[in-house]
Amino acid sequence: MFKKILIANRGEIAVRIMRTCRLMGISTVGIYSEADKNAPHIKMADEAYLVGGPRVNESYLNIDKILEIAKETGTEAIHPGYGLLAENAAFASKCEEAGLVFIGPRPEVIARMGSKIESRKTMMQAGVLVVPGLTYPLPDADEAVKVVEEMGYPAMLKASAGGGGIGMQIVNNEAELRQAFASNQKRATDFFGDGAMYVEKYLENPRHIEIQILADNQGNTLYLWERECSIQRRHQKVVEEAPSSFIDEITRQKMGEAAVKAAKSIGYSNAGTIEFLVDSHKNFYFLEMNTRLQVEHPVTEVITGLDLVEQQIKIASGQTLDLSQADLQRQGHAIEVRIYAEDPKTFFPSPGKITKLVLPEGSEVRHELGVEEESQVTPFYDPLIAKLTVKGSNRDEAITNLQKALADYQIEGIKTNIPMLREVAAHQAFRDGDTTTNFVAKYLK
Repeated sequence: MFKKILIANRGEIAVRIMRTCRLMGISTVGIYSEADKNAPHIKMADEAYLVGGPRVNESYLNIDKILEIAKETGTEAIHPGYGLLAENAAFASKCEEAGLVFIGPRPEVIARMGSKIESRKTMMQAGVLVVPGLTYPLPDADEAVKVVEEMGYPAMLKASAGGGGIGMQIVNNEAELRQAFASNQKRATDFFGDGAMYVEKYLENPRHIEIQILADNQGNTLYLWERECSIQRRHQKVVEEAPSSFIDEITRQKMGEAAVKAAKSIGYSNAGTIEFLVDSHKNFYFLEMNTRLQVEHPVTEVITGLDLVEQQIKIASGQTLDLSQADLQRQGHAIEVRIYAEDPKTFFPSPGKITKLVLPEGSEVRHELGVEEESQVTPFYDPLIAKLTVKGSNRDEAITNLQKALADYQIEGIKTNIPMLREVAAHQAFRDGDTTTNFVAKYLK
């Protein structure tokens, strides 16, 4: 087992990883930018080192500096968390070249699944259904118009690289498509260095449901059931729950088996997530694979009792999974909400100083925090500052617990999306399980 791990990340996920490392008796190395010099993850690390200026390309994306710190501190492995360098195949390769264990899948697997176009082709070859659409990049807007006219509107225009909803847009006619192609191609190029675009058929009122998998280096692969992630804003998830109230046991098993089949087809190892779109008839289609720990992993931990970070570390150290599919049990229901430093109406970021922070308490409440009272939320990073997860013996109880927890959650000094989350939790459509991807547009005004 590793004695020292460097966490190549910041905020709540860095704290989350360090918490498990501490429980496992593993020493942690934290990194921080000039803007994060007083951040909670630095205070929790056993050692912490400045990695660069406030902007991500100066600090948390500075691969050479991160590897230099790892070498100087005697680090054995690097945990990338999610975002930033977590799905950067070049970073994973450089870790290997430096004699460090990258806590995640192999670089070639990351690269293969990092391209949505390539991942679609791979899944089709493996016999996994995908959303109807292209398996090649569009050369220009004219070709996009030609393809979509044959496919039919509405369509979903997508960037092949990256994630987080960047480079995605629903288009309903030629004028929208031409405008969206240019703007989204530029965004994809700016964010991911890859402007490749393609289109898929847009499924009306689908659900976004994903399957968590674990796979060791000996070929053993498990699915840890699903997470319902349909409530989104700007194609970014804000509410996640497990299990889904929509999926029946037969569909659940079929989706789990499809996810395992997909993972095995590429020789996947470590934690990963297969994302699906599910229509009203419970037909499911491969959307993409995230080759990392998901933001929403706590809901799976709550219903399974597993520590996914611990499992990641054990797998990366060469251990075999000590679980079988039959060993896994689900208990109760869990719901997670993402708390963003943003205006709840416009979704624009809201940087500033947190002057008051009061957290809800209770055995049914779990917190992931990247801030504390007096923290300065800067404009340099993703506005996600915390996550709140609640549990209940069933979905109704979990929703009631969520409403209570959100009522007690207080953050002052900055705007947050807590008012929006309270509105979701109180809405009858949410209670009824009517949680398709158009929930925000349909119900929240």
